[in-house]
Amino acid sequence: MAFNHLPAAMHDALEALSVMAVTHSMPMAKNHRPRRPAGDTGSRPSPGEVLDLLSSGESRAARITHTEHMPAREGRHAVWPHRIRPEVIAAVEGAGIEHPWAHQAEAAEHALDGTSVVIATGTASGKSLAYLAPVLSTLLDGSEAPNGRGTTALYLSPTKALAADQRRAVRELAAPLGTRIRPAVYDGDTPVEEREWVRQYANYVLTNPDMLHRGILPSHPRWSSFLRSLRYVVIDECHTYRGVFGSHVAQVLRRLRRICARYGSEPVFLLASATSAEPAVAAHRLTGLPVVEVSDDASPRGELVFALWEPPLTELHGEHGAPVRRTATAETADLLTALTRQGVRSVAFVRSRRSAELISVIAQERLTETDRALARRVAAYRGGYLPEERRALERALHSGELLGLAATTALELGVDVSGLDAVLIAGYPGTRASLWQQAGRAGRSGEGALAVMVARDDPLDTFLVHHPEAIFDQPVESTVLDPDNPYVLAPHLCAAAAELPLTEPDLALFGPAVPELLPQLEGAGLLRRRSTGWYWTRRERAADLADIRGGGGSPVRIVEEGTGRLLGTVDEAASHTSVHEGAVHLHQGRTYLVRKLDLEDSVALVEEAVPPYSTTARDTTSLTVLDTETEIPWGTGRLCYGSVEVTHQVVSFLRRRLITGEVLGETKLDLPPRTLRTRAVWWTVTEDQLDAARITPEILGGALHAAEHASIGMLPLFATCDRWDIGGVSVPLHPDTLLPTVFVYDGHPGGAGFAERAFHTAHAWLAATREAIASCECEAGCPSCVQSPKCGNGNDPLHKRGAVRLLTELLREAPEPLRPAPEKPEPLRPTPEKPEPPQEAPETRTPPRTAPDSPDSSSARPGHPCSSPAGPEDPGAFPGPGSSPYGPELLDVAGIPDITGVPDVPTASAGSAGSGFPGGPGGPADPGIPDGLGGLGGPARDASSGR
Repeated sequence: MAFNHLPAAMHDALEALSVMAVTHSMPMAKNHRPRRPAGDTGSRPSPGEVLDLLSSGESRAARITHTEHMPAREGRHAVWPHRIRPEVIAAVEGAGIEHPWAHQAEAAEHALDGTSVVIATGTASGKSLAYLAPVLSTLLDGSEAPNGRGTTALYLSPTKALAADQRRAVRELAAPLGTRIRPAVYDGDTPVEEREWVRQYANYVLTNPDMLHRGILPSHPRWSSFLRSLRYVVIDECHTYRGVFGSHVAQVLRRLRRICARYGSEPVFLLASATSAEPAVAAHRLTGLPVVEVSDDASPRGELVFALWEPPLTELHGEHGAPVRRTATAETADLLTALTRQGVRSVAFVRSRRSAELISVIAQERLTETDRALARRVAAYRGGYLPEERRALERALHSGELLGLAATTALELGVDVSGLDAVLIAGYPGTRASLWQQAGRAGRSGEGALAVMVARDDPLDTFLVHHPEAIFDQPVESTVLDPDNPYVLAPHLCAAAAELPLTEPDLALFGPAVPELLPQLEGAGLLRRRSTGWYWTRRERAADLADIRGGGGSPVRIVEEGTGRLLGTVDEAASHTSVHEGAVHLHQGRTYLVRKLDLEDSVALVEEAVPPYSTTARDTTSLTVLDTETEIPWGTGRLCYGSVEVTHQVVSFLRRRLITGEVLGETKLDLPPRTLRTRAVWWTVTEDQLDAARITPEILGGALHAAEHASIGMLPLFATCDRWDIGGVSVPLHPDTLLPTVFVYDGHPGGAGFAERAFHTAHAWLAATREAIASCECEAGCPSCVQSPKCGNGNDPLHKRGAVRLLTELLREAPEPLRPAPEKPEPLRPTPEKPEPPQEAPETRTPPRTAPDSPDSSSARPGHPCSSPAGPEDPGAFPGPGSSPYGPELLDVAGIPDITGVPDVPTASAGSAGSGFPGGPGGPADPGIPDGLGGLGGPARDASSGR
């Protein structure tokens, strides 16, 4: 029974549930009956049959807005290069692989030639074997050295789950090779007593960028024998290294190359990526080396049926009477329940830890009604679990013991879960690369598979389910990262100097921004120049200055008030939005209420509770233009890109009913403002354009505000960002432009490249924004088009039709679409034609749909400025007042506002012209932080606000 079919008083079905991790509350079955014998595919349902099962019934069939049928594809074989050792080829054949695919053989040839290569082919195309074959062959050569470790290899993955899965795969493949291949994981879960053995004897070390940054490079003398023999560095799932995180990893890799050169090695980089645009360019920016790309996918593929699913409208009403759709969380839980009952092995990917817990609990409760044994075969998988719990879940999923799993992106990246029949995707994951990566988890053995994307109630998801061409007819995005960001580069220069003194020849390795930064680091007392180079001057660990997954600052400890037990930590910059007083905080399946946030001592005191609501912070934001780097005319208006300073303050939080997202109330907060220097794109309109668009002063604020909300929601379609990576401000009269202006800015110090990408794709981006608003069926604005659940002034004013007319007029006078202009190196070889999309024309099933325009309606207040901050899922979005990426102990000497080379400009105070209220898009139904299992030991960082 769907939640929206229940009586209104029973709509919140979770009030009586205790939200606990499934692995904690119910043991998994040990003696279940397998659904089908291994190798028996006769009873395996076809993807179309599975979809028919899910859509049975008139109400459910209407929820499918589009179905894409992608036919099977034949594979193309080749032969291994003759330099691959016979023992390795025999081991591969023993694993059931008689011949490699053509792209595997090509990548292996490049690796053996000593050429760095990126393999950018589809999911389940055998990328792992493409780099493992040359790596294992070279390690066998090195095993013949007197010390048994003449060559070594380093493997980097973005998550612990993927590293553990790869170790299992390497052990199985290399078992016939005996002890000559010694793989070992070195991360935060590695016991202390094992670490010395890994350093001294392992020849294939699997780790992550976090451990490389904080553990291996600062202690490089203890790794000298390993680094001296390092031949290959494997970077798996390299397309995930984007934005600020990717920029940090790029600098970590440059530090690694520098240390290796110190020990006389020059490793070859082997990168594996999902299908993406310009993979060689992205790999070059990540590693700093020329890279060859292999992107012609020669592997076979089974049939894929991909359905777009829009949950129905409910009887509930949101702000200003706007219609509210059933949540993607509740809809996905229903679908997972239905699949499990039919014995269909499935994974449901969600965007937050809390949603993973909720979906598993709901499905388990539903299955208990008919078969308790089935209920034990559904679980949740996310960050925050103990290492042994994660490994048990991975084994259970791999063996088939689990039928259904609700997982965060921690399981998205490459983990071998062969045998899955279906994948559910609760909300667009932010990029097409992630979408296809998640969809590819099913059917990994060349068999048919079903993928269903369930739309969240927000502008981008709604646009995509009604514009399938934006998914199926568009190439995967380019990876955006900026290693020269001074906020990223400065702490890594300090870390490099602490590892080995920086010398003049080193400077070119770290990029063209180094000569400008070094004098500032000297002036701040962080580095000291001597005749032989630049030296680190502090007692503190220099590596601690860069939090590669966050924004720096001292983390806030989350402590249970009654017991004093440390539950975890939250990045300092995210604490105002995630652990403010009254916030609902989720940790390892348990729910807590924050009783006090002590900013001076960096402690949040919590107590366990089971509230029937979640919390969402609201903020005010003001923005000052520091420097306009580029501008072009759009008719009489202008499109600009440059540096800005943002002042941000959390002012209140909303309590929302679980599952339905219904607002129960708002509570005011008294927290200090924070400042951020970053990059932004903005556009202005003139009085003539407003007259042509019939925008009167009474509706101007609402039209700008609505366009701002929708444009933030649509930008992830054009830049590889998450909607929480960006923020926005709309002002009827901005003091710096003296015109009505809409700003969209990067939510990271120094920028992350997203606003720059928005500038270069502005025509297509704003055209899609206009289409998303105009095609929405609501009357006056709703969460699917222009409303935002985080808007600080309650989505008031908003004027939907005014936004459509304004964007129409702006686009009418816009120049021809701009081509992306950042400097990019040429790939070493041309990109071959990709066989994707399939050569056969895909069949489609798209129900007819009407899109009435919205009538004029607005509660606009003339001159009212509005804003949409980078959201709380973006830890590190806003450093504290006067803060820096160098850590709190250095604030008195490292004034980061000067590090970018832009002049100091007084910050506009909250409430002045240019200030406003936040409303970052994102549905209320899928709260929490995107999951990532980073590298170090100690308490897991869980920045979830429980929303």
